[in-house]
Amino acid sequence: MIKTVLLTGGTGFLGSNILKRLISDKYNVILLKRSFSNLSRIEKYINKVLFYNIDRDNLSDIFKQHAVDIVLHCATDYGRKQVSPLQIIEANLILPLRLLELSKENKVFCFINTDTILDKGISHYSLSKQQFNDWLVGYRNSLYCVNVALEHFYGPGDDKTKFVSYIFDCLLNKVDNIDLTPGEQKRDFIYIDDVVDAFMAIINNIPQNTKGFFHYEVGTNNLISIRHLVEMIKELSGNQMTMLNFGVIPYRVNEIMESKSDTAATRFLGWQPKYDIKSGLAKMLLIEKQMRN
Repeated sequence: MIKTVLLTGGTGFLGSNILKRLISDKYNVILLKRSFSNLSRIEKYINKVLFYNIDRDNLSDIFKQHAVDIVLHCATDYGRKQVSPLQIIEANLILPLRLLELSKENKVFCFINTDTILDKGISHYSLSKQQFNDWLVGYRNSLYCVNVALEHFYGPGDDKTKFVSYIFDCLLNKVDNIDLTPGEQKRDFIYIDDVVDAFMAIINNIPQNTKGFFHYEVGTNNLISIRHLVEMIKELSGNQMTMLNFGVIPYRVNEIMESKSDTAATRFLGWQPKYDIKSGLAKMLLIEKQMRN
């Protein structure tokens, strides 16, 4: 029975939510973080997790000291803060490659990578994700390799640089206006609880004594235009003051106008999303307001 998970990105939004579920489901969690990582998202769980700092501790020693069953790589650099491409590559390609090779050397059973639906031509972030996915395929004869490609996930407590959280923050703070693209592009937004459920369905269905490469996509399969999404958040927030300036910002180069994912493999595991866009946004709004009080 799989019991020990080595997790990266556990102090971030996605990783912290997965961490809480792993602990709830009685998994032993080893968390790789940086010595300066902000632990505010997981402060209630600090005594239930074994920590190592990737900028100070020897990764090889960690694998030698612990019998790791699964490496779950959630750490990522989105490149939203105008960082160097080298920093993005370090987080999204070099680090997971080191962990993947150590997993092979130390006979770790399964490596799960968190990927994106975005096309590799969109950004340095999406390119680095695709590059690691190609490497992961190359290890399919050595361990059970899983790639989980996520649609646009959202939820309370996410970083304000993420689109849904940014819109919520602006509207709850009643800013004068929000400059936006025309908003015709369609996206699949999925609530964080449903994403965590998908990861747990994948983990709980890992077969024994199996190697190979397995790809799962996670989304609701229901698209909504960016314009409709923003207008829905504004209506839910009760904000009648903020002006939504659609069309002020041009579309980015290589903009994808319609995001599509194939969730058949994930649904085959018995998983399906519990939240539609309206119920997910309503729950996020409720919790965001509670967090501000």
